[in-house]
Amino acid sequence: MKCPDWTFLSNYGHVLVCLAENPGVRLRDIADRVGITERTAQRLITQLDEAGILTRVKLGRRNSYYIDTSAHLRHPIEEHCTVGELLKLVLSPARVRRLEALKADLDEQGTV
Repeated sequence: MKCPDWTFLSNYGHVLVCLAENPGVRLRDIADRVGITERTAQRLITQLDEAGILTRVKLGRRNSYYIDTSAHLRHPIEEHCTVGELLKLVLSPARVRRLEALKADLDEQGTV
């Protein structure tokens, strides 16, 4: 089956899904999975960070990423939905539970 030239999610959405699946994922792996350059992956993560959608947490030499699942989507058509609601649609139930547990742990620790 031919791969379509378009997808329902933007590269921002794809990057968020990668980070939700593995908060410690390397930029190189995000870039490979999404089909973008490492520089583009870095730029998208920086913009998501600046928008308050995610926060970088330095763990040793690597970054881990906390996604604010309560943040609302930005376009007026879907601004009534949260990032968490979007991720629940595309992640497996096990990954959603893991994401929620990580959020609860970070909130409890006051890390973010």
